[in-house]
Amino acid sequence: MSHAPLASDAGRAADRLPAVSARAVGIGLRATLTAVALGGLYAGNWAMIAPNRLVQGDGLAAPSLLGAWAHAAALGLVALTSSGSGRAAELMAPIRFAGLLGLLIGMVVLTGLFGSELLAGRPAPARYMVGSGFWVFVAALLLLLLDDARLLRPARLALILGFGVLAVAIARRTGSFEALSIMVEYRARADVFHTALVRHLSLSCGALGVALVLSVPLGWLAFRGRRARAVIDAGLSGIQVVPAVALFGLLVSLLSLALGAWPRLRELGLAAIGPTPALIAVAAYLALPLTRGLAGGLAAAEPALIETAHAMGMPERRIAWEVRLPLGLPVFVAGLRVATVQAIGLVTLGGLIGAGGLGALVFEGMAQFAPDLIILGSAPVIAFAILSDLGLRAFELRLARPLS
Repeated sequence: MSHAPLASDAGRAADRLPAVSARAVGIGLRATLTAVALGGLYAGNWAMIAPNRLVQGDGLAAPSLLGAWAHAAALGLVALTSSGSGRAAELMAPIRFAGLLGLLIGMVVLTGLFGSELLAGRPAPARYMVGSGFWVFVAALLLLLLDDARLLRPARLALILGFGVLAVAIARRTGSFEALSIMVEYRARADVFHTALVRHLSLSCGALGVALVLSVPLGWLAFRGRRARAVIDAGLSGIQVVPAVALFGLLVSLLSLALGAWPRLRELGLAAIGPTPALIAVAAYLALPLTRGLAGGLAAAEPALIETAHAMGMPERRIAWEVRLPLGLPVFVAGLRVATVQAIGLVTLGGLIGAGGLGALVFEGMAQFAPDLIILGSAPVIAFAILSDLGLRAFELRLARPLS
């Protein structure tokens, strides 16, 4: 019995299915994010008034708190996200990005100002906390901003973000955010926060540096031989399978045994608890994207160019340095971009083993059931990850442009 007619019928049916273009997907995603933002604005608790930091408090919707400003924000959001499609959407991207960023900053400022009025006359322990609706709105707007950021030139993006940072600094200077509970937590822990911030960035850069030192020879070996590539890829992929918390705990145990067997290691500043296991664990996770990026970059050059270099009598090392490496830089930067974002996020877990950083604030807030302290520690991590991704993405595109 022949199944050819059935196969041909299935093929014809597949041909009749409507093709979904990338533009249609983008429009649908933008519409979904707009609906989510409006849901946070109207359906969720925008803010809460509580007698202290540990009590949930009474929820307030955005219209009841902000009044007409909430409806104006909804209209502005719909107008910005529905502006143009296709080529028009790309041309409108700078205006839309600036408008969405201004809307986001404006809603945060208004939320802080109205909170000052609500706290007037209340006892000192009273707290004014933003609620789930606020965070849903902010998250949706950030995703919309990231979508538009892909369409902007790096210089224009930096200019708009610079004005946004200036606006936030002015609002902060004028006390627009002082009523927010998260600012109360910041004022109470300003020195601790700044120390944790510096420690977090230092650990992230340190882990990235250690991973680069390990990945350069591994990437070269993976590029030079298939068997070595298979072994290296299997080993580094195996590390990725291990949960981060388990790897951190395992390294603490192994370092304790090593320091017990060789006490002189302590003279080098090594310790079983603190930055040492955090740096080793994070660097182990970063080695895979960096090694793959380096090996893929070295292999990215066109075979015809490599043959021409060989015909000119260039040795392999010179070909790697003068031909393969320059042409493969965009691929390597793509791996570096992934590793950088991973480093910023994974270092947060260092707070569990005494490494410090912003993770210490996050876990302290979890222990005290203090949501604003958790946000105080996690918000900078998210911001650094997003900015690093955008910056390295712009650098990657800049490197790739002359090659294209």
